[in-house]
Amino acid sequence: MRWFETPNYDFIGTRKIGYVISGILLAISIGALTFKGLSYGIDFQGGREIVVEFDQEVSVTEVRDVLTPALNEQPEVKTFGLSRDLLVRTSATGDLETLKSTVVSTLNEAFPGNNVVIIKTDDISPRFADDMKWGALNAVVFSMIVIFLYILVRFRNWQYSAGTVAAIIHDVIIIAGTFVIFNGILPFSLDIDQTIIAAFLTIVGYSLNDTVVVFDRIRENSGIFKTEAYDKMVNHAMNDTLSRTVITSLTTLFVVVVLFIFGGEVLKGFSFAMIVGIVLGTYSTLYVACPLVVDLKKTKAS
Repeated sequence: MRWFETPNYDFIGTRKIGYVISGILLAISIGALTFKGLSYGIDFQGGREIVVEFDQEVSVTEVRDVLTPALNEQPEVKTFGLSRDLLVRTSATGDLETLKSTVVSTLNEAFPGNNVVIIKTDDISPRFADDMKWGALNAVVFSMIVIFLYILVRFRNWQYSAGTVAAIIHDVIIIAGTFVIFNGILPFSLDIDQTIIAAFLTIVGYSLNDTVVVFDRIRENSGIFKTEAYDKMVNHAMNDTLSRTVITSLTTLFVVVVLFIFGGEVLKGFSFAMIVGIVLGTYSTLYVACPLVVDLKKTKAS
C-alpha cells in the first residue's frame, strides 16, 4: 500500500530549516539537562523495596497517593505477582523497621478491613545503583560505536555512519531533555530507570532501521541515476521511501499510544518515551541523517 504515489517533497532543499529546528530543540534539551538534570529512579540512586500483600485487590494509584505524604516523596508502586501484591520502591532513608511500620500503619489506616502485611524487603545500595547507572551509560555508548561500525561496513562510507549516529544522538538528547522538562508536570513518573533505558535503546534500534531503509534506496539510486546531482538523487530516494516511512511510523505509533492509554501506570514512562522517540526518529531520518550525508559529501568534494 502506498499513501504517496508520486511524492516530490524537497527535503534536502529545506534541510536548513530542519537544522534550525533541531538546533533549538537540542539547545533547550541540553540546557534542561545541565541546569535541572535527570531525575533517577530507585534503580540508579539506591533505596528500599518493600513487597506488601493485601487481603483484597487495591488500586496502585490509590496506594501511591496514600504513601506519598507518609514517606515525604512519591514512591514507585507496581503490581508484584498477584494483583493484591504490590511492590513499593522508595528512596526514603532511616531505619528499615521504622519505614516498614510507617508503610503498614498508613496502608491499614487508609484501607480499613483490607489487612496488609509485608512479605519481602530489599535494600538497593548507592554503590550498586552507581554500577547500574554506569552500566546503562556504557550500553548506550557501546551501541553507538557498534552502529557506527555496522553502517561503515554495510555502506562502505563514513558519511553514512556519521549521519546515522548524529541522528541517534539527536533523538536521545531531545528525549532525555523532554523527560527533564516535563517531569513533575505530567501526571506520571518520568524518572530514569531500567525501563526507560530499555525504551531509549529500543528507540535507537527503531531510528536505525528507518535510516538504513532510506540509505539502501540512496545506494540503489546512485547506481541508476549516475548523471543526477547527488543532493537531487538523495532527495529522490527519500521520496521513494516516504510512503513506507510514514506507514511504518503511524502503525508503530498507534500500538504505542494504545499501550500508553491502557498499559497501566507502570508503562506510562516507557510508552511516553516511545511515542516521542518514534516521532523524532522519523523526523531525524528525513532532516538530520540524510541531509548530513549530503553536506558531508559536499564538504569532502570541496
